[in-house]
Amino acid sequence: MARISGVDIPKQKRGEVALTYIFGVGKSRAQQILEKAGVDVNKKVSDWNDDEIGRIRDAVSAYTIEGELRSEIQMSIKRLMDIGSFRGIRHRIGLPLRGQRTKNNSRTRKGKRKTVANKKKVTK
Repeated sequence: MARISGVDIPKQKRGEVALTYIFGVGKSRAQQILEKAGVDVNKKVSDWNDDEIGRIRDAVSAYTIEGELRSEIQMSIKRLMDIGSFRGIRHRIGLPLRGQRTKNNSRTRKGKRKTVANKKKVTK
């Protein structure tokens, strides 16, 4: 199993798909990395030699990925919350950020339903 940027890359998969296991690397970026490293996109990871793995590691290091990218995203969210922007406030209270309606949906952001009991009617 090849290890790139602290992530175990699956051996049985094609290079293009295997590189997407790294946080911050999608299909198009994986293609760019393999092209830059001079490795065939359809070649399986098990067929890579040490020289190719080294070139891929060098190509991957040019991008912001894994822990560094996660911390960058968290810092961006924290900045929005600190300045009190609309998106920051929505992050803080755990609601959707991009204008979605919240009356019926948005269960992923709001979490499990919190049932509120009805008020009892006064009898005379």
